[in-house]
Amino acid sequence: MSVVYLLLGSNMGNSLQFLADARKHIGKNIGAISACSSIYQTAAWGKTDQPDFLNQVVKVACNLEPEVVLQAILAIETSMGRERAEKWAARTIDIDILFYDLMIINHDNLIIPHPFLQERAFALAPLSELAQNLEHPILKKTISTLLANLASDLTVRKLAN
Repeated sequence: MSVVYLLLGSNMGNSLQFLADARKHIGKNIGAISACSSIYQTAAWGKTDQPDFLNQVVKVACNLEPEVVLQAILAIETSMGRERAEKWAARTIDIDILFYDLMIINHDNLIIPHPFLQERAFALAPLSELAQNLEHPILKKTISTLLANLASDLTVRKLAN
């Protein structure tokens, strides 16, 4: 059984509901969710003229190969109304693979660990709740160290539970 960390994000419509629906789809199509971080609100990254995002990290116990997980994610996003018309545009749901065990994968359509993880407070903050001592297999630093050393002016705010 592999451990997969997924980052969920939404900034369209009822984002809290989209995150909840994504968790249900993940549980049904990818594997059992064993832990969920708090939900964080963050200004948009990349394309900043859009609503704030809500983000959450989930830890999933999974028997699927990484490429199959990616295909399941794409199917979930499509079923939830995700459209890929513009890079970093507003979206109903976005699901990224942050880690798949400690695998290092560098294919045209799949890069694990996520290549921008160390640059994104909105991913590191919720991930640190679940795996602060997890060591990035390429950077050889823990998640808590990456978060502490992050140079970002993007405010990440934990929502009340």
